[in-house]
Amino acid sequence: MVNVTLKGGVVKEFDDGIMAMDVAKELGMGLFKAACLCKIDGEYADLRTPITKDCELEILTFDDDDEAKKTFRHTASHVMAQAVKRLFPEAKLAIGPAIDNGFYYDFDVEKPFTPDDLLKIEAEMKKIVKENLRLEKFELDADEAIKMMEEKGEIYKVELIKEHAGKGEKISFFKQGDFVELCAGPHLPDTGRIKAYKITSCTGAYWRGDSTKKMLQRLYATAFTKKEEMEAYLESVEEAKKRDHNKLGRELELFTTCDYIGQGLPIMLPKGARIIQLLQRFVEDEEQKRGWLLTKTPYMAKSDLYKISGHWDHYQDGMFVMGEEGKDDEVFALRPMTCPFQYQAFLNRPRSYRDLPLRYNETSTLFRNEASGEMHGLIRVRQFTISEGHLMCLPEQLEDEFKNCLELAIYMLKTLGLYEDVSYRFSQWDPADTAKYIGTPEQWDEAQGIMKKILDHLEIPYKIGIGEAAFYGPKLDIQIKNVFGKEDTLITIQIDQMLAEKFGMEYTDADGTKKNPYIIHRTSIGCYERTLALLIEKYAGAFPVWLAPTQVKLLPIADRHHDYAYEIKAKLEAKGIRCEVDGRSEKIGYKVREARLEKVPYMLVMGDKDIENGSVAVRKRGCEEVSNMSVDEFVELVVEQTNSKIIF
Repeated sequence: MVNVTLKGGVVKEFDDGIMAMDVAKELGMGLFKAACLCKIDGEYADLRTPITKDCELEILTFDDDDEAKKTFRHTASHVMAQAVKRLFPEAKLAIGPAIDNGFYYDFDVEKPFTPDDLLKIEAEMKKIVKENLRLEKFELDADEAIKMMEEKGEIYKVELIKEHAGKGEKISFFKQGDFVELCAGPHLPDTGRIKAYKITSCTGAYWRGDSTKKMLQRLYATAFTKKEEMEAYLESVEEAKKRDHNKLGRELELFTTCDYIGQGLPIMLPKGARIIQLLQRFVEDEEQKRGWLLTKTPYMAKSDLYKISGHWDHYQDGMFVMGEEGKDDEVFALRPMTCPFQYQAFLNRPRSYRDLPLRYNETSTLFRNEASGEMHGLIRVRQFTISEGHLMCLPEQLEDEFKNCLELAIYMLKTLGLYEDVSYRFSQWDPADTAKYIGTPEQWDEAQGIMKKILDHLEIPYKIGIGEAAFYGPKLDIQIKNVFGKEDTLITIQIDQMLAEKFGMEYTDADGTKKNPYIIHRTSIGCYERTLALLIEKYAGAFPVWLAPTQVKLLPIADRHHDYAYEIKAKLEAKGIRCEVDGRSEKIGYKVREARLEKVPYMLVMGDKDIENGSVAVRKRGCEEVSNMSVDEFVELVVEQTNSKIIF
């Protein structure tokens, strides 16, 4: 017998070897039917896991835990794969993981799936769910597993299994009816628990994200325990599509792209360029107030520089290289980051401890050779501009300077209205893959220990990301989700105690000895293109007054009102307000509708009475009410809202 401690501290006795799912059944059929996953002594486990010792057990339902949701949806991906194999027996299976809010599966099929095919697949999934097939796990030696998959013609599964061959590992599979899938699990006990599901889209996807390999068909889908929850989610997806910066940014003429310029190389149109300019001025002015010194460094350098920094050995695949070593006298590369360039400003003359902290910032245009499958709108591009900075300091200054960098980032995010959407990740090295990094385990332990102490002292609520560190040091990543829920890094703050030594960066300490400074790498607003994408989605293109490319649209009712409109325009522009006159010979209702579609914060309508009274009829974005104001009152209002960076 085993003693199992359940939720609330209740201890119950069960037969040795009882499965977690059977414990759930004894606790009640409601819990059993809702169970997706469990935790045994705090570790996630499949519900089929036998309990062979005294332990703490927690039964997890779909609503309890993100991992339980993933288990539910990964099982749904198996149902979808089985449905495809029933309908398209020649289809080859690739991979089908759970992702945020759903799952996908990649298939190698002769012809792309049609909309009718997707309906048929959903109907077949319904049959499989009704069949209530049990999912049963079994294991094979690698050779047996390869043989079985070869007999089934599953070439992609064979490739995956061969990566484990020779390691002595057992290869696990899950069987449901006559369908067998290579998988480590965990899974639901049966297919009947998947009550609501929907295939949401079909796209192409290269096998393993490699553009040199075959293009597969990827089916995206989602699954829920309740139909109402799924419908609410699908409604939110439709709303997200309306806010998608890739669609809305083009409609509002903020940016465009061109096939013969290339992927990941967006063109900022006048309105988008204006917003980027406003952000850059805001950032540079704020950084200057906080003691940062502006630099301007080259866009490229010889390979020699990157060899010193370590980028040549650890980041060359992500760089655009010009020339070939051994063939050309000099090999250059476009810069993927600014740090080795800004270090030259520090090295410009001898430094004393009295010079520190020394803070360099730069509005840096960078170039990274992203894979074609990774790029999306303005979120991930090959050329981008970033608010980059590098700070050299003494050990005793490190925590305060790190805190100041974080406070600057938070100030920026709050001003933009993005702070409520962020989370923090403490990105650490992967000690199992040391080839990715420079430095010794001792140096990494020291650097990560210092950062942990700082983050804990500042009470930063972070999660840990193993293997997410830069190759030269740990970092705090400020994460943010786009409108579809995909998480990206917006801002980073990194501690580096290795590159100063590589570049010979020293200061003379108070005792006359030479020492290497600590370096903090940081961004204050991150990549401007990514920030613009997030702002488009956050505000659905209706930007705060201070960021709107056109803040005021002047709408004269008739031609005789044009002179008055241009008089007001001159007054607004004299105060730095961005405005336009719609002087077209159109009805005023049409002009108002057009301005609304452009999401302009203020519309000023002017006719005979306005000229007579020296006033304007003010229409505020999102408000049907019309206010009559004097021109001076209105100018003062917009100036105040611009200067205070108010959000409405």
